[in-house]
Amino acid sequence: MNLKGVNVSANRLQEKTWSDVAAYLESDNRIILPVGSTEQHGVFSPLGTDTYVALTLSEDSSEKTGVFMAPPLWFGWSPHHLVRPGTISIRAEVLIEVLFDMIQSLSAHGFKRFCVVNGHRIVNIAWMQIAAERAQRELKVKVVLFDPAYMSKEIHPRLGFGPIGHAEDIETSHMMYRYPDFIDLGKAVDNPHRERLLYHLDPNDPRDTLCYVPATREDLARTLAATGDCIGGSPSNASTEKGKAYHDHLVARLVEVLAWLKNQ
Repeated sequence: MNLKGVNVSANRLQEKTWSDVAAYLESDNRIILPVGSTEQHGVFSPLGTDTYVALTLSEDSSEKTGVFMAPPLWFGWSPHHLVRPGTISIRAEVLIEVLFDMIQSLSAHGFKRFCVVNGHRIVNIAWMQIAAERAQRELKVKVVLFDPAYMSKEIHPRLGFGPIGHAEDIETSHMMYRYPDFIDLGKAVDNPHRERLLYHLDPNDPRDTLCYVPATREDLARTLAATGDCIGGSPSNASTEKGKAYHDHLVARLVEVLAWLKNQ
């Protein structure tokens, strides 16, 4: 299988020796931590979509900057997606400890500036914020959270994307560009967003909104019964061209963040 999103020249920590890491730390103490999930993304997109999103952004920015990248965390908080087989959900309180321990381990060797790249949308952000705050307070390190939804607000209108949902045209376009062999768009079923009173989870939406609370398994079961798949949005509007523009924008922003982080 030819995976376009796999970059063989990325500075992957797991492919280095300890002496490689020691040499790197003589001149740089930044590191990228990609975090995603393993959860259902419909019948047309892989369970690892969120992690692949974080991984490809991290790899491309790592190549451009030379910043080392840790192995991805393939698991997120996904209790609602347990409605379909293959999903692995880790409790948020456990994930807080895992991310903190990752940062603590690396900081013990001299890494001091961390960029956590989130592929699992707003569901991951709350526990990431808690872990990052604790790490900064206790370990005296700098942690920034890079989230594609928040970092693509400037390009979103130009690409004509619909609202952020789950396995919608945004994620699907990105995957079509970076991992085309994983996507079978012919199997996709649209589930357009319905208006809900004061509940607009898309960070691009300027309207007043309630804060996000993950759906229940029962909620997704009803979606499955009504539409035949557990997604939110219109993946049929996805395109490789949109995916490339989206990816390039995010990589450019991530490179910018890493440059800024070097002086923090």
